[in-house]
Amino acid sequence: MPASSPSTITLLVLLPLITWRVYARFRRMVGRQRLSRIRPWITLVIFPILICLLGFAAREHLDRLCWLAGGLGLGAWLGVFGLGKTRFEPTPQGLFYTPNAHLGIALSLLFVARIVYRLVEVYLIAPGMPNGIGDFARSPLTLAVFGLLAGYYISYAIGLVRWRFRVLRAKREREELGRDV
Repeated sequence: MPASSPSTITLLVLLPLITWRVYARFRRMVGRQRLSRIRPWITLVIFPILICLLGFAAREHLDRLCWLAGGLGLGAWLGVFGLGKTRFEPTPQGLFYTPNAHLGIALSLLFVARIVYRLVEVYLIAPGMPNGIGDFARSPLTLAVFGLLAGYYISYAIGLVRWRFRVLRAKREREELGRDV
């Protein structure tokens, strides 16, 4: 029996983690959720940093930067569209929102398809090729998909933060009016 390569062992170890993350992402994209005070801000910090790092890695190739920018633009538009389709619910128990299920499923499937494609590429098509972090910025398709998801998450997080501020401001105004009467 041939010995398993370190990359195969790594894949087998990471497969349950990847499966769990895909499931968690799918649930978060299609179900009713309580609006966290922190999660949108994490998105608004992490994704721009990742975009800058990818842009820096692809800085010598204008075509790749264009793919990333195109993905970001389309993703931002999808985020605004998704916010328009989102059901927002301010309740006494907290702030809740339900993203559009169709858009959430489509983005989740795109995310899964890109992971599967990358795994096939690394483990079946070119298993002997060295693959590092720098290879991520070499693929225009990967940059476009990442840009799409990052643009979506950033614009969606901005919309959630704005909605939360509007609801809290309206609540403060109602309370101030109640005290004045």
